[in-house]
Amino acid sequence: QVQLVESGGGLVQAGGSLRLSCVFSGLTISTYTMGWFRQAPGKDRDFVGAIDRSGVNAHYAVSVSGRFTISRDSAKNTLYLQMNSLQPEDTAVYYCAATAAPFNSVPTNRGQYRYWGQGTQVTVSS
Repeated sequence: QVQLVESGGGLVQAGGSLRLSCVFSGLTISTYTMGWFRQAPGKDRDFVGAIDRSGVNAHYAVSVSGRFTISRDSAKNTLYLQMNSLQPEDTAVYYCAATAAPFNSVPTNRGQYRYWGQGTQVTVSS
């Protein structure tokens, strides 16, 4: 059984940083692309970024490129999202997701991800 559990959300002032974690179990990281999505109140769940099964190739949404960084620790079965220079528009529930994608593939459509965590709230105050 695949499980994804996010943590690390909270309240931060604009310009600050947070690091989200996603502990996963029941899957082999070398065969899964891992991604982050976010959903603000009243809006769709949007792609933030993802890292392919090799752990080398990452792709980010334009809105976060240069500010957010995805990494993973295979030994700890953990995916990370380092968020810097946070802005109020980054306020959302952040979700970790996983999909058994081909090598070098980084899907950006939420429908392409099979497994999801429960989400963690990030609130950025102005």
